[in-house]
Amino acid sequence: MRSQLARLSTFSRPLPLGFRHARASLATTASTIPPKPTSESRTEPGNSPSNTKSGPTTSSPAKKPKKHLVFGNRGPSLQDFLNNSSSSLNKDDSAASLDPTATRPADVPYLSVRGRQLGAGAKYFVEVYGCQMNVNDTEILMAIMNEAGYVKAEDHDTADIVFLVTCAIRENAESRIWNRLSDLKRKRLGPMKDRAPCWCFRPITICMAERLKDKLLDSDKMVDLVCGPDAYRSIPHLLSISESTRQGVANVMLSADETYADIVPVRIAPESFSAHLSIMRGCNNMCSFCVVPFTRGNERSRAVESILREVRQLSDQGIKEVTLLGQNVNSYRDLSEDGIQLSAGVGAELSNSGFKTIYKRKDGGMRFTELLDSVSLIDPEMRIRFTSPHPKDFPTALLHLMASRPNICSQIHMPAQSGSTTVLSRMRRGYSKETYLELVDTIRSIVPGVALSSDFITGFCGENEADHEDTMDLMRRVEYEMAYMFMYSRREGTHAGRRLEDDVPEAVKLRRLQDIIQIFHKGAENRFKARVNNPAGECVLVEGRSRRDSSRWIGRADGGYKIVFDDDSVLPTIEASLNPSASSNPTAGRVSIKLGDYVQVMTTSATSTSFQGKAIARTTLTEFAKYQSKFLVGNPAIGHQSVASAHSPLVSHLGLGSLNAHV
Repeated sequence: MRSQLARLSTFSRPLPLGFRHARASLATTASTIPPKPTSESRTEPGNSPSNTKSGPTTSSPAKKPKKHLVFGNRGPSLQDFLNNSSSSLNKDDSAASLDPTATRPADVPYLSVRGRQLGAGAKYFVEVYGCQMNVNDTEILMAIMNEAGYVKAEDHDTADIVFLVTCAIRENAESRIWNRLSDLKRKRLGPMKDRAPCWCFRPITICMAERLKDKLLDSDKMVDLVCGPDAYRSIPHLLSISESTRQGVANVMLSADETYADIVPVRIAPESFSAHLSIMRGCNNMCSFCVVPFTRGNERSRAVESILREVRQLSDQGIKEVTLLGQNVNSYRDLSEDGIQLSAGVGAELSNSGFKTIYKRKDGGMRFTELLDSVSLIDPEMRIRFTSPHPKDFPTALLHLMASRPNICSQIHMPAQSGSTTVLSRMRRGYSKETYLELVDTIRSIVPGVALSSDFITGFCGENEADHEDTMDLMRRVEYEMAYMFMYSRREGTHAGRRLEDDVPEAVKLRRLQDIIQIFHKGAENRFKARVNNPAGECVLVEGRSRRDSSRWIGRADGGYKIVFDDDSVLPTIEASLNPSASSNPTAGRVSIKLGDYVQVMTTSATSTSFQGKAIARTTLTEFAKYQSKFLVGNPAIGHQSVASAHSPLVSHLGLGSLNAHV
């Protein structure tokens, strides 16, 4: 069995057999791999069919071969297909065959100079659905396509290839994708069907790939190419195979080490002052309701060197805000040589003794706290956020770091999923309601003014009214600034999907969802109104014009919430606004607000979702934190603790601040 493990030698090794994968198959055709003889048809050398054993025989109709090729973790690989194909796809191009000795990203043939000809100027268009991780994956996909000679189209009508980067975390998201595919299928059978020289591919990538590859390619014939999240490097060759064979093709291999660390993403919105940066992929938590471990694979982290290099590049490009991404971002653990040698062991513990893991935690490697420390030192005027974390991975060292660095945003996402300890146990979350609330208290005591957000699922398997009351109680006590709330939808292949009964009626799920939405809005409004007329104001990154009123600006505060304010001229610094003469001459020395500015805004009103405010002065993160510190005493609702160590290592005697010099 191990000898048959599918392996793309230039990509990365597959996950162990112990990790669950859908079984993959490789359809055979006369022009590719000949079928293996069966016991009924096998003949000995020198024998003709007439010499075989006589007697009555029973024949069954031959199964019609599938019209697609699937490369997966338990079937033949793309390497096998290329090596066994009787006809070369690119006879005069050495990029047509993969070198089995090529193991480094630089050796991947279709990223070499000759491999760039695979695209030959064909146009592609990408539609993105789902989370920020999908946005970042799209930027990686675009970099690979551009390097292979493809050109980005302005819209899907002018594209030869249309990618849908999809999400299958919840049933509603998956339904949207099916509807979109139906729309594209009608277009393909309509005016686009005769397009030349390329037919219109419609690949599906990301979370739907592994689960639904056969349905997408075969039964519904919705797409021509399916690609999993760890196989983007293979897409140019898969496109070439699909066009040459006129078959659907899929590569849904999951990897134990693919992080795309060597690929510089092509940003979807180059005009934006915000960017996403993936630091790790996959998840080991195995929550019973979640499909992510089966669609994204096990956790693996990028080397710290590659992350810091990309952060510096973004800083040089003028980016003002970077969001570090991962399915379980704060469980980051760099096991590279640099990560092991430079780590001081800070932040390796769990949030508190009440948190447990379903897997055995290992020692060694650089953890998230040390990485965040180094990232935040690169550019003191570039904000750092991170998502999506797990509540178990918030050691106190991480919280103290967040409190001390003005450029690490005081915003923490803490997915609770439920407030019932019984349901949390059934969900395999690894904590109780009391443990979670203890962490909330710890966070708010260490990080002043922190904004908390969360995820909640209503109607999970076996949830009763008492469980629902526990969830509502938790939400009332915490009062989140933001929350993502959903009804439970069964996901095939998960522990809950296989072992638990989805026994809560849809009407009850909906009613409970409406209950928690109402409680959330009340709590958020309380929190937001407490921030109105904050004496220090809010430091807002100007992101663009308000959709409701284009004459006004909208921006994001340190806590992640939106603030809308008028397009007034402002003073150049907060210090200038403190000059008594500034109020007596409202036009002297003022400057216009522009995209990407940090602006001090005084909030004037709030709802449960946003603020209204008045811009006072243009500022910097350093200046605002210094001004803000004057108001901290006795007011825990206001910002960062101190700026005394804003540009110093978290724990100087451990040498964390020297990490950037090493890498």
